[in-house]
Amino acid sequence: MLSLSRRSLIELCGAAVGLACMVSVSRSDEVSARASVSGLVIHDADETLALFCHEESGVWWFVLPSGARFELVTDPSQLPNPGDGSFHAFDAATVRQAIASVRFPMDQINAEIFILPYPRRDALQSAAGPDLMLLSPGVTALDVDQQHATVVHELGHLVQYRFMPDSNDELWSRYRDLRGLDDPLRFSAEAPHADRPHEIFAEDFRALYGDPLANYSGTIENQTLAAPQRVVGLEAFISSLEAAPLTARAIAAFPNPARAAVGFRRGGEHAALIDVFDPAGRRVATLAPTPLATGWQWRWDGRDAGGAPVARGLYFARERGAGSSSRFVVE
Repeated sequence: MLSLSRRSLIELCGAAVGLACMVSVSRSDEVSARASVSGLVIHDADETLALFCHEESGVWWFVLPSGARFELVTDPSQLPNPGDGSFHAFDAATVRQAIASVRFPMDQINAEIFILPYPRRDALQSAAGPDLMLLSPGVTALDVDQQHATVVHELGHLVQYRFMPDSNDELWSRYRDLRGLDDPLRFSAEAPHADRPHEIFAEDFRALYGDPLANYSGTIENQTLAAPQRVVGLEAFISSLEAAPLTARAIAAFPNPARAAVGFRRGGEHAALIDVFDPAGRRVATLAPTPLATGWQWRWDGRDAGGAPVARGLYFARERGAGSSSRFVVE
């Protein structure tokens, strides 16, 4: 297996990146679309080339629906690292798999995802901005884990723009405190890539919510920071960003259906234990609450009280003392 830094250099077409850099953007706010689409709409490389790219006087351009234009590099020999002499686009099915594997609820994220047939001349890397993701090709074939890592990182940017925009000083202040980003000169939008707060957030998202393929490296880009899994309250903070619309008493299950692990959330000031029941009414697990910024969270690993995985099917979660339950499916 290629080292993380070497594989990143390959995908980024020879662009300068930091040691052990995950595939990520040079500036997370370099593109935006403000899409009118519902959900995550993927345009594969063929569709992007046919509908959103055109040639003018021998130069190829990628044009967003918003009208923004980007010149494309169509000849790998023009790059510092030409690879094998061809461009290799992301696979649309793999992109869908990477999105489906994310443990964060994505139902409130709307964005157009363009799989580019050629990289942009002024920014060879993949990029994300409000309501938009651009997946740039490699100069050698992209491994599945590379694609998962990139997609989930860019999803982190979409989540940040949706739930924690730069204008929300309170949330950013709390995130900086959690992450120890207390030096505004070091950790800024103009800092080296690994020290940019947007990139740190996107890497935290990938590490906490991506599948094993997205986390094949076992590291995050900025290795001077603590691993996200070791930062007390970080996952609860990010999970709570989406939880604000929850009512005080309604328990929401996510994802639903779930492959195994499932979470529950609701708002309110107080919380009790949750019991999980099978369709026959047998209690299979009891979950303790964890406080969020705006409510509560419960986690279940899909195992019964004895540690054995439960069977596929319909299950119910009920908070003790509450009059309602949440239905969910284990696949």
